[in-house]
Amino acid sequence: MPSRMALTIFLCAAVAATALFVGARYGALLLVGLGLGLTLEGLRFGFAGPWRAFILRREPAGIAAQLVAIALVALVAFPLLAARPDELIGAHAPIGIAMLGGAFVFGVCMQLVIGCGSGTLVNAGSGNAIALVALPFFIIGSFAGAYHLDWWIDLGTAPTLTLQTFFGPLGGLVATLIGLAVVAVIALSWASPENRRIPRRLWIAAAVVAGLAILNLVISGQPWGVVYGLGLWAAKGAQFFGADLSGSLFWSASGNVERLQQSILTDVTSLTNVGIILGAFAVASWRGGLSADRKRLPLNGWMVVALAGLLMGYSARLAFGCNVGAFFSGISTGSLHGWAWFAAAFVGSVLGVRLRSRLGLDESSR
Repeated sequence: MPSRMALTIFLCAAVAATALFVGARYGALLLVGLGLGLTLEGLRFGFAGPWRAFILRREPAGIAAQLVAIALVALVAFPLLAARPDELIGAHAPIGIAMLGGAFVFGVCMQLVIGCGSGTLVNAGSGNAIALVALPFFIIGSFAGAYHLDWWIDLGTAPTLTLQTFFGPLGGLVATLIGLAVVAVIALSWASPENRRIPRRLWIAAAVVAGLAILNLVISGQPWGVVYGLGLWAAKGAQFFGADLSGSLFWSASGNVERLQQSILTDVTSLTNVGIILGAFAVASWRGGLSADRKRLPLNGWMVVALAGLLMGYSARLAFGCNVGAFFSGISTGSLHGWAWFAAAFVGSVLGVRLRSRLGLDESSR
């Protein structure tokens, strides 16, 4: 494995080169992604694992840390969105049949691979074998879900609704903080007394992730996301091999056509995704090498992982995001679909946890 010094030099050079040849803004976004990867892997802050810990063992610490991070982002994002509506956008999306179904399926599948969108990137970067199998299928699924998105939306979708629409920026922020507090109280109340303490590392991780998510919003003009960048990678690959994407309303939209013609280094979501992978790789290397976690699954288990990865990507696109783009960024910027996503995905996660042993997957988690 590369030495810590060599790895540090490489990461600094990657950020510097991006800033020099693509633009300072893009170098800053790659740096934000690196920070997220370092934090998510280094401090073990995630989404799928903590949800599973709560479902199986009533351990609420991870979920509580997620809620704290979302609240911290909301405290800054709500005023920023109100003050700069022409420069910043929220992670706002409509609630619909496909959106709810997609969130449910995503919740099931993320428990089968023990990794959400960001978690799969982190796990792949650290050398986790299951994530390395799931990620390419996730990428393909995200592209396919976007390709068919208009058909699914036609099944029935409500208008995009935000808490700002109902209560204004201040009232929407208060409602968001109250909602997060209620969920936190329920989670902590459900736990046994000895499991209610939140480790210091999670407090630190929540604050750092929130700070980086705010930087992402300010620098890129949009909230932190994962899924779009993955689908874009597959779309560019399909285009390279001569595929005609004009049959998809999504990929033929003017903004997406423009991104397909540009480098992925100018796509803000792609940059942070790359940064997350590199950050997780750095932490794994600094710890003495990539993950020694080489799963010994039966053939049907690996097939389940591949299928789950494909469905994760597909369903995340229908649900307008994963734990990051829909749950984390949706709620922290006032979108009601973020709350609906959370409910549907959590129910799906309960089923996913129960399915693991029946589908030939072991019971270990990050």
